[in-house]
Amino acid sequence: MQPSFVVFVDLSAGAARAAHYAALLGAPRQVRLELVNVCQAPVLSSELAFVPMPYVAQLQADDDAALHELAEGLPAAAGASVLMAPLAEAVQQAIARFRPLLLAMGLSAEPGLLDQFLRNQALPVLRATHRPLLLVPEAASPPAMPRHVLVAVDGEHFALGETALALAPLLASWQATFSVVHIRPAVGGAAEQASQYARVGEPLRGLLPTAAAPQLYDNDDPAATILRAQAELQADLLVLIARPRSFLGRLFHRSITAQVLRDCPVPVLLLPAHAPGVPDWMPSMS
Repeated sequence: MQPSFVVFVDLSAGAARAAHYAALLGAPRQVRLELVNVCQAPVLSSELAFVPMPYVAQLQADDDAALHELAEGLPAAAGASVLMAPLAEAVQQAIARFRPLLLAMGLSAEPGLLDQFLRNQALPVLRATHRPLLLVPEAASPPAMPRHVLVAVDGEHFALGETALALAPLLASWQATFSVVHIRPAVGGAAEQASQYARVGEPLRGLLPTAAAPQLYDNDDPAATILRAQAELQADLLVLIARPRSFLGRLFHRSITAQVLRDCPVPVLLLPAHAPGVPDWMPSMS
């Protein structure tokens, strides 16, 4: 079966950017893109009651045409689907149909819309699928193959799930430089912590094709430190490990992952993992 990515699109400029970026990432492995536009059934109201049905049908036809036009303009084979279902149900339908290596979505540049997106779309997708999720900022540079991929981890042990490790051949095909940074508290015994972080990074051996010796970054603010590392190393793709607590709705807005997503200028790939003692279906930097 040909490998695929599912890209959730809403026909915005940000969604189109995410689709083009996903197409480039998958090109070396001939990954097929499946563009999925999730449409919610309209809630009938007194105002909608007076909207002529032919007009509604025309709007749907226009959206369908725009979706197929986007698919045809991508630098990769792409299909287009419209799913009329609540988001969580539509995501499960897309996964069952296409068995994707990863899911992709665009990120709004507006803070208010971004927070709403994280809470109402990205979080439900992560919780429902436990699959790698690629998030592409609306204001990111024009899509291009990554040249320097930065993986940021903290000092907590984790294990990568099967869905994350399945990306190893894809990452190897990019011919990019891979770096790992360990974000540690600014206080403590440096020598002892350095050995600890070397052990923590072991799960990455099955994922990354190559990586320079891990770099240690001391921090008082983990999210700010990750963004500083990305800028200093000029990484054009950031990889974070999504731990189970990233999936707890009330806490997500305070997680390191969410803070990084609000300010990161480059695409972010969230990889599902589980902590010791946590089932593999529970999707680490949180």
